[in-house]
Amino acid sequence: MIEVADGVLVATSRVMSTTSTVLCRDGEALLIDPAWMPDELDALADELDARGLRVVGGFATHAHHDHLLWHPRFGPAPRWASPATAALARDERAALVSALGVDFPGELVELMGRVEGTDAAIPPASVPRGFAPQLVVHDGHAPGHTAVWLPGERVLIAGDMLSDLELPLPFDPDDLPSYLVALDLLAPYAGQAELVIPGHGTPGFDAVARLDADRRYLDDVIAGRAPTDARLANPGMPEEYERLAAMVAELGS
Repeated sequence: MIEVADGVLVATSRVMSTTSTVLCRDGEALLIDPAWMPDELDALADELDARGLRVVGGFATHAHHDHLLWHPRFGPAPRWASPATAALARDERAALVSALGVDFPGELVELMGRVEGTDAAIPPASVPRGFAPQLVVHDGHAPGHTAVWLPGERVLIAGDMLSDLELPLPFDPDDLPSYLVALDLLAPYAGQAELVIPGHGTPGFDAVARLDADRRYLDDVIAGRAPTDARLANPGMPEEYERLAAMVAELGS
């Protein structure tokens, strides 16, 4: 794990550059989206032990399989998510488990998605002393998708948005308008942020530039213009562009 701000640690998976964020102080830790291969979860547990950190809570930014994971060694701390995320984790459990693959260890499968909904904030008992995380809930990328804003540290944990590697990924079939609303909702936090941590990609000091790039890309696709975003060169992104263009055409028909 790399400390990117005071008490904010980030580990990056070899798969899709998925980030795990740990808020830690005074021997306590809150895990946000711990991810995601079994050996990486093992290594995260090892590092928490080595640092003398006791997990007091977990938080999932949204109900996709790579953001709902847990490990037995993290312990029985309560795990939280927005109410919509918690409902999807429960109601779509079979599909989420299937996405993990048949070789995923059974003990990790059993722990996946066991989150409880919280409306306004992560309960204080699940947050290390000195942090005051604020939840920014929207429906861009997934219903109930949640960014976590740390006002004292001026860190925006963005979930699967504001990535330097991934293009905007609205969820099928009709949440493009919700994605645009989500960008507007995130804009004031991006404007204050000294650091942004995406769910996939690299933490950076350019939250506003990333948000502006996402808006330009979506504006181009909506207008039928060929985007020039450099992220189109990354694996899987040409296919995502084609999917979004088809979505826009369907919404316009």
